[in-house]
Amino acid sequence: MAFVAVIALSGCIAGSPTPAPATSAPAATGSSTAQATAAPAATFAPSGTASDNLAYFSKIVGDVWAGPDQVAGRAYIDALVAGGFDKTAMQVTPDESTIGNPAESIEFSVRRGEQCLVGQVGPSIGSPVTAVMPVLNDGACLIGQTRAIDW
Repeated sequence: MAFVAVIALSGCIAGSPTPAPATSAPAATGSSTAQATAAPAATFAPSGTASDNLAYFSKIVGDVWAGPDQVAGRAYIDALVAGGFDKTAMQVTPDESTIGNPAESIEFSVRRGEQCLVGQVGPSIGSPVTAVMPVLNDGACLIGQTRAIDW
């Protein structure tokens, strides 16, 4: 839940990115017809920053969310590794609460330099949330208990 609050508050911080203004395509004239151009697919930028890779990270998270393992941390880690991200730079929170109930949400991250790609999913969240966050003072991306990624 704290992550959601951080995400919500990050929109209030000066210097937050603002969406690019919408542009309109020139109107078709005469007998020519306008053709829709698809947005380029999100791709992995191996030497890119967290910001450079946010769209790709978000796509992977969305793909896992659309499958049967929506709240399985391993599914997100495995998909991110398959997508080219470094497993040794990742963190993930437990899939279960301390009393063995399914987690209401899980978080996972990939550190890229001094920034982190962070994702949060779960029944209490609704749609997946992804963001770029600064690395914490201890060098980690997530606050609280995380589990070993030892598979």
